[in-house]
Amino acid sequence: MIKLTEKSAEKIKQVLLDEGVDESPLLRVGIKAGGCSGFTYTMDFDSKQSKFDKIFKSQGLNILCDKKSLIWISGTQIDWSDNLIDRGFRFENPKAKSSCGCKTSFLPEDQPKSEHTPSWM
Repeated sequence: MIKLTEKSAEKIKQVLLDEGVDESPLLRVGIKAGGCSGFTYTMDFDSKQSKFDKIFKSQGLNILCDKKSLIWISGTQIDWSDNLIDRGFRFENPKAKSSCGCKTSFLPEDQPKSEHTPSWM
């Protein structure tokens, strides 16, 4: 499961309003290789769910996450920070052994490999 705090959900809804989006698209959350610590978090909007996605509801928004990413970010809570120096989304990932200073990438705890483990691991 992936959860949004009230502040992060408000920020996402504001972005949708600013962009003039009438319907509520799906929020896609995932990871990709790279960043300071090994994995970088990704967020984007999508219009449909694929057969490889899990869907969650949080704070009135539908969140998609592909099964491979979910192995590494299940249980993550996404928050929003208004601090002047480090404004943006913050990921509180219980599966992260460490993260970079900007909190946008992380090094995962050692996880057992499974059928959903990314091939680059």
